[in-house]
Amino acid sequence: MNAPSRSPSSRRRFLQFSAAALSGVALANCRPQIADPGGNSGGSGSQNSLSIYSWSNYFDDELLSSFTAETGIRIVADVFDSNEAMLARVQAGGGAAYSIIYPSDYMVQQMIELDLLTELDKSRLEGLDRLLDQWQNPVYDPNNAHSVPTTWGTTGLVFSRSRLNPAPADWDFLWEQQSQLNGRLTLFNDVREVMGAVLKSLGFSYNSTDPAQIEAAYNRLRELKPAIASFTTDGWRDQIVTGDLLVAMGYSSDAIDLATEAPDIEYVIPASGSSLWTDTMVIPKTAPNPEGAYAWMNFLLKPENAARAVERLKFATPNQAAIDLLSPELRNNKNLFPPAEVLAKCEGIAPVGAATELYDRYWTQITSA
Repeated sequence: MNAPSRSPSSRRRFLQFSAAALSGVALANCRPQIADPGGNSGGSGSQNSLSIYSWSNYFDDELLSSFTAETGIRIVADVFDSNEAMLARVQAGGGAAYSIIYPSDYMVQQMIELDLLTELDKSRLEGLDRLLDQWQNPVYDPNNAHSVPTTWGTTGLVFSRSRLNPAPADWDFLWEQQSQLNGRLTLFNDVREVMGAVLKSLGFSYNSTDPAQIEAAYNRLRELKPAIASFTTDGWRDQIVTGDLLVAMGYSSDAIDLATEAPDIEYVIPASGSSLWTDTMVIPKTAPNPEGAYAWMNFLLKPENAARAVERLKFATPNQAAIDLLSPELRNNKNLFPPAEVLAKCEGIAPVGAATELYDRYWTQITSA
């Protein structure tokens, strides 16, 4: 089974380092200016530091300090909240500051086509054989020639069980309960995730290129528009807890994490299916410290390190040896590791070629209305 590709989305809550974490990592905030290719923003060519460009919640103090203690290499991190923002920065020259980047699966494919990535020397990596079968030869990067899969998850609906009755089971719930949800629903600020979910609710593929199907999804989304408080990928967490929102579109990792703080919160993968995403580690061709990059990849491929990261950060790992080390509670968490029959209904969001313009046009009409 090949792993599907991830959506072009803006996602992940903003970085939440503790004071201890900040002592182990130099963090350059997301900002509009481009990193200096000479290494003056976020990184340098020093072999004693490793500059990483990543989604925000893939680090904590324990992970970073353990790596530094083991290797002597200090992490310098920049964070992004969308694959597109990351790619724009890399293409404008900012990629020269980083030795590790965390693109999602579909973006790996795009970066390979743009000749931005180093072909990995497998002799320098230990543990790729521990990956689950579906990540051994993914469609977005055959044989993992340019990338190492590191995390994966699903997209679904987040809600408070005490405030919502009946509870959602599928995407259709949003239309069936539109009057109850009026102004208390958020969807992602992401054309392909949102349009994909609506397409799925109509019985079509997340990745449809059929103009008639895409138009039908647009018209159905337009019907729901009065109930939508906002299109946001990260801004729903506090509002779900307080009850200002009744339902939010969310990523499994964010929902599971929030549920540890607010036990009333539940997450459901819609019965008709949703998106399945993978995030990866890659080494750009301009990496100033490829030796450190391989050290970081090997560190995270160690089962004990991957397992501890899952326990603390609540994302799924494709590392079978790491899964075997998890507590039964985590290993059997169906939101973290959904059953095969649920995953069989999920799709990765793949490139749609010329249909991209149609998606974007409808999205502009929906979000600007």
